[in-house]
Amino acid sequence: MIAIQNGLRGEAAMTQPRAHDRVRDRRIDQLVPLVTPAEMLEEQPLGPELEDVVLRGRDQVEAVLNQDDDRLLVVVGPCSVHDLAAARDYATRLAAQAEELRADLCIAMRVYFEKPRTTTGWKGMINDPHLDDSGDVNAGLRMARGLLLDVLGLGLPVGCEFLDPIIPQYISDAVAWGAIGARTTESQTHRQLASGLSMPVGFKNRTDGNVQVAVDAVRAAAVPHAFTGVDETGRPAIVYTKGNLDCHVILRGGRGAPNYPAEAVQGVLAMLSAAHMPERLVIDASHDNSGKDHNRQPIAAADLAGQVAEGNRAIVGIMLESFLVAGRQEIGLTEGELAYGQSITDACMDWDTTVEVLGGLAEAVRARRGG
Repeated sequence: MIAIQNGLRGEAAMTQPRAHDRVRDRRIDQLVPLVTPAEMLEEQPLGPELEDVVLRGRDQVEAVLNQDDDRLLVVVGPCSVHDLAAARDYATRLAAQAEELRADLCIAMRVYFEKPRTTTGWKGMINDPHLDDSGDVNAGLRMARGLLLDVLGLGLPVGCEFLDPIIPQYISDAVAWGAIGARTTESQTHRQLASGLSMPVGFKNRTDGNVQVAVDAVRAAAVPHAFTGVDETGRPAIVYTKGNLDCHVILRGGRGAPNYPAEAVQGVLAMLSAAHMPERLVIDASHDNSGKDHNRQPIAAADLAGQVAEGNRAIVGIMLESFLVAGRQEIGLTEGELAYGQSITDACMDWDTTVEVLGGLAEAVRARRGG
């Protein structure tokens, strides 16, 4: 093991390695102590009032998924969070919309802190909170949890994607709906993780458009598992789960082609029926369903609204990537400060467009009831 002093490489790192260091940690640069989940939860407790917001949000999401509630679940927000002030600003606006449309829509804010990368790129606020590749994960965890508590304080449920299997110990108590991304849906680790999470979890179809892997993931996560993990103290543990019956498939398109049109939706519902699984879908209007063009998200959402209005009750939820300012910006490529309220990952719809799309979805739910 390379010697570490105060979380940084010490002078001892330059000395002759001990015999066992010849075969261990040859490519580890440094080890920094990670705050334990227990310490984090004590520093930033959820508290009874915010617990009520989380539990109410989970109950409502479950009711929508099970079609006991005829509203539409809408998970909407930035592709990823990088600016706490802008995220709080967005949350305040969204909370007002959620209250105004609550008769027709069950709105949860998309608050994503981890970004899976196909090759390289910014890994999200938890891994790189200062946008400088410093890897200050302890700061990232504190910032992430603090934001979740702020959003819940507005009465707004939260949706998160889970990537690192340890991270849920730090934030999952504040989450009403979870997602497993397209790059990890096929991962046994993430299927096992979802089987023990306390909220409904959606699995996206693979980036190449393969939906069967998502169907298989939902089946796998529904049953009990035993696997290695950590407890709240950070100690290694064997995790025994009960299985999660509230898992579901998320359609996000693949290889540049959408899978939200009615014919594609019916094909996936037939696949679920053949597998003796609940016929319910959450559909992501971004990613390949919009051709990765934020200007096409409203088009996808309008098509889905039309299917809902015509009576499709299997479409139980829609995901939207939305922020205060339309489009995206690069980090590290231009001088000066970043534009306020604009994504640094995938391009998003702006706020005014988001309000219009949410209104159209609410109208579609009312039409479905009338039909």
